[in-house]
Amino acid sequence: MHTNIINLIYFLFMTKKVAVLVVNPVNGAGLFQYLEAFFENRIPFTTFAVADTTSVRTNSGVSLLTDDVVVNLRESEFDAVVFACGDAMPVFAENADKPYNQAMLAALATFGAHNKLIAGHCVGALMFDIAGIAAGKRVAQHPYVKAALKSAVATDEKSVADGNLFTAQTENAIWTILPHLVQKLTE
Repeated sequence: MHTNIINLIYFLFMTKKVAVLVVNPVNGAGLFQYLEAFFENRIPFTTFAVADTTSVRTNSGVSLLTDDVVVNLRESEFDAVVFACGDAMPVFAENADKPYNQAMLAALATFGAHNKLIAGHCVGALMFDIAGIAAGKRVAQHPYVKAALKSAVATDEKSVADGNLFTAQTENAIWTILPHLVQKLTE
């Protein structure tokens, strides 16, 4: 019993908590890699839809319900944020002025200002650049958005960890960065 109490205390107070930003539509293959890694390593997470509602879908049309919406995200309650990509850029470009996209950028900026762990794949590096948190940092990004980066240092690497920023080129490269991210989240 004593060991169980110690494990519970460790889990509740020592493990970092992650906010997962779920764009709509989200790439399910990418999202589920993060969630599975967090679940398997007992890292608490909360999913936040970057949308007006908690109902989102994957690129392949699977419906999902997130825990909350991004406008309700309070950075002070989390130690890290993950940007789960999908058809982010076309949808973001069409809806950049929407409150949920502005809330997403503000949340990313706040996590960055507090030097908290930040991770993402695909166009995550571009979102981090737009939010102003990737200046001078090396990033892995989808090859199609490499030229769009303004202040981040684009690379051709599958994944990059630069300080508090963890990025992967695509959902097919997330597995290369996850061990490093999980290690930081469980230290």
